[in-house]
Amino acid sequence: MDERTIRDWWKRAGLHCQAFHEHLVEHNQIDLGQVQADEIRVKTQHGPMWMAMAIMVSTRFWLAGAVSACRDSTLLKQMAGQVRAIALCRPLLLAVDGLNIYLTVLLDAFRTGMPRLPGQTGRMTLVRWPNIALVQVIKSKQNGAWDIRRVIVQGEKSMIDGLLKATQGGGMINTAYIERINATFRQRLACLFRSTRHLARRGETLQSSMYILGCVYNFCDFHKSLRVRLSVGRSGFRWVQRTPALAAGLADHPWSLLELFCHKTPPRPWSHKGRGRLSIQLKKRLRAYDF
Repeated sequence: MDERTIRDWWKRAGLHCQAFHEHLVEHNQIDLGQVQADEIRVKTQHGPMWMAMAIMVSTRFWLAGAVSACRDSTLLKQMAGQVRAIALCRPLLLAVDGLNIYLTVLLDAFRTGMPRLPGQTGRMTLVRWPNIALVQVIKSKQNGAWDIRRVIVQGEKSMIDGLLKATQGGGMINTAYIERINATFRQRLACLFRSTRHLARRGETLQSSMYILGCVYNFCDFHKSLRVRLSVGRSGFRWVQRTPALAAGLADHPWSLLELFCHKTPPRPWSHKGRGRLSIQLKKRLRAYDF
């Protein structure tokens, strides 16, 4: 089979999984509790690129991801906007690394516009969400030893301790959960290895791969830490396996790969505003809305 056919299949699968994620995940709002975010540096044939991702700690659910050639605010705004679309306005803990751009991007992302009063003009006033805690885990290496500092940028210590206990059973401020999912993605995609000869060529390939791996991880893969103990009889029990989507309430059964890739996702809202007869290309586009 020709390699161009495989590449075309992979690209189409990535676009399908991206639309699936936007429809089934971003259109549903969840009480996230704690979110951890991090970036992965990816080597490509045209230079390094960056992949930013976020995870919901309590359910291990992969929330969002973005790919860019620069590790800047544009990359983080894309990722933060996806998390903002999913989040309910509830107490939320955001845990990130020592990158200073996070401080402005995350606090600006979680804002809501206030309605204008009669007679007022101009843009609506944006008000930051209450009960948003932002913490940083800053790692530095000195004299061959790692030094870890945990900084509370915003939020009260009591609220942070309560969210840590509710989402991860207690413990200290950390970014361990997002680092674990980074390791999972590195294990499944060769171009994400730190030392590899399988370099990616384009950012579109990375984005397609990210959405394919994320959707399979969320809806198809069982997570050992999410299993539930079910009592059977008086003394017996068995473990009920769950996927992150099951734990988050976004699915009622584990999905198979066939279900995932054959799921028909509604296209984005669109309406024809032109005049005259419809062209052949426009008719093909309209047929995508027929189910």
